[in-house]
Amino acid sequence: MTTTEASSNYSDLEKMSTHDLLVNINREDKKVPDAVEKVIPQIEKLVEAIVEKMKTGGRLFYIGAGTSGRLGVVDASEIPPTFGVPHGQVVGIIAGGDTAIRKAVENAEDDREQAWDDLKDYKISAKDVLVGIAASGRTPYVVGGLEIARKNGITTGCIACNTPTEVAKHSDFPIEVIAGPEFVTGSTRMKSGTAQKLILNMISTSVMIRLGRVKGNKMVDMQLTNKKLVNRGTKMVMDELGISEAEAEQLLKQYGSVRKAVDSRKGHARN
Repeated sequence: MTTTEASSNYSDLEKMSTHDLLVNINREDKKVPDAVEKVIPQIEKLVEAIVEKMKTGGRLFYIGAGTSGRLGVVDASEIPPTFGVPHGQVVGIIAGGDTAIRKAVENAEDDREQAWDDLKDYKISAKDVLVGIAASGRTPYVVGGLEIARKNGITTGCIACNTPTEVAKHSDFPIEVIAGPEFVTGSTRMKSGTAQKLILNMISTSVMIRLGRVKGNKMVDMQLTNKKLVNRGTKMVMDELGISEAEAEQLLKQYGSVRKAVDSRKGHARN
């Protein structure tokens, strides 16, 4: 039996008080970061491969089904506003299409050929990297996508929560993180999903930093899409240039990003 399908360490959940449920779920959740720590060497190898591809114009693709697919879509969708990269540089694809983000699409994950058809819509090529996300490690949609992509010379990676897995067999850079049985037996939206989310955060954030999308510890290329982010950007410009709030806000509005606002003043000072 695979780890993700193993019986919970707890029984008679329906008899537990709310307090005990929360304490025990939290107790299990605490195991996840330790499990992720053990696979940092594997995550590092995948990050380095992605950075090299993206430096030469490549893209990063995620494919998955169900919770795994949703996590990939979320991570990909957060990259443009956070780091200012164009839409389409990081792409999340879920089995069953966008409808499946909110509502399960029957049998979508069982089609071994569909992922490659979905990827061809984006004209994926050997310049790109494909990461398959599958808690079980055997989802046909993900396995098939990785297998065909690899045969077409595309660099592949995976995030699975069992070992050994089918997705790892078709990955140049496999990550298999073992977080242990779920609190509710087989509910991989819990610990497995948390582990996958942590790893996706690590991958995409590290890649963007390595590509120069962070300065110091600031999101200097973030999109200024609301008042909160404008205020945050204004403070960044104030801190970096040592100027008043009004002057910083004016520069930010004029140049449209923290990086450009700061560079404009520093460039002027050099001249």
